[in-house]
Amino acid sequence: MKILITGNMGYVGPVVVRHLRHSHRDAELVGYDAGFFAHCLTGTSRLPESRADVQFFGDIRSVSDDVLRGVDAVVHLCAISNDPMGASFEEVTLDINHRASIDLAQKAKRAGVSKFVFASSCSVYGFAEGGPRREEDGLNPLTAYAKSKVRTEQDLIALASETFTTTCLRFATACGMSDRLRLDLVLNDFVASAIVSKRINILSDGTPWRPLIEVKDMARAIDWAVQRDHRDGGAYLTINVGSDGWNYQVRDLAQAVARVVPDVEVSINKDAQPDKRSYRVNFDKFSKLAQGFLPEVDLQTAVQNLRDALVAMKFDDPEFRTGEYIRLVTLKRLRESGQLTSSLEWKDRTDS
Repeated sequence: MKILITGNMGYVGPVVVRHLRHSHRDAELVGYDAGFFAHCLTGTSRLPESRADVQFFGDIRSVSDDVLRGVDAVVHLCAISNDPMGASFEEVTLDINHRASIDLAQKAKRAGVSKFVFASSCSVYGFAEGGPRREEDGLNPLTAYAKSKVRTEQDLIALASETFTTTCLRFATACGMSDRLRLDLVLNDFVASAIVSKRINILSDGTPWRPLIEVKDMARAIDWAVQRDHRDGGAYLTINVGSDGWNYQVRDLAQAVARVVPDVEVSINKDAQPDKRSYRVNFDKFSKLAQGFLPEVDLQTAVQNLRDALVAMKFDDPEFRTGEYIRLVTLKRLRESGQLTSSLEWKDRTDS
């Protein structure tokens, strides 16, 4: 089996490559990434891409046919990956996350790829009152990032077939340690803040709901989707990925961190305006279809692993929200230094 992983040099990618390397020892793993965050390594003495057989560097908007030659499965992680980046680069977000994703899927189908796994997001539910959202419920995307995921899901429907099994994994909010850690994710931010300042400041009133999933469990779900037969869920499948037990209010996440990191004060902004991003998610379909690949990491373990990894790194930056572990900060610095164009292309590749 030959598996192409796009965006493998981001936050989730190194964990996915490590997992696939162990679960498919004879597979040929191929990475494809622009390398924006290649230098943002955390707590590793080994370049994560050394676990792949081949690494391509390139823009997802211009993938050559050679990259897809002989590929059996595409794991499409590449994206402008959160709401702040989507707000700062809205048109580029739609271009990369939606248009380039569909172009890649079309090229993959023409090349004879049989499995296409798309990393979508539970953020497509936006603000959702009432019970946990199921896949058949209405969507309410509030941001450019979430809207790009919805559009890609919708356009992939027409491409799916018995010979091109397409799986859209609506992931809960990611958390946990990676060889390229992000600290612009709620739980990761809380743990980092607890370590460096002994304080967690919740900007909201603490009541918004967030479903979470640890990155190792994201990798397990991707492995399931790579192996999924079209007779098990259909040629096209959109599915919530996470665990019912991981639907938490933000204040609960902060308290969980405070139980693991001693002497931490939790501050809640009781006067904050309501956070429009609040939703719980139902994961029954995933629990039924993905037996053997369901989440294994619990919240306490995720917090402990983050704490231990950050301590081992001697992480002590109280200004981390202005540092390279915040993806938007890294992109803006690359832009300000003249290395990236306004459309997020490497400048030295666009110079004549």
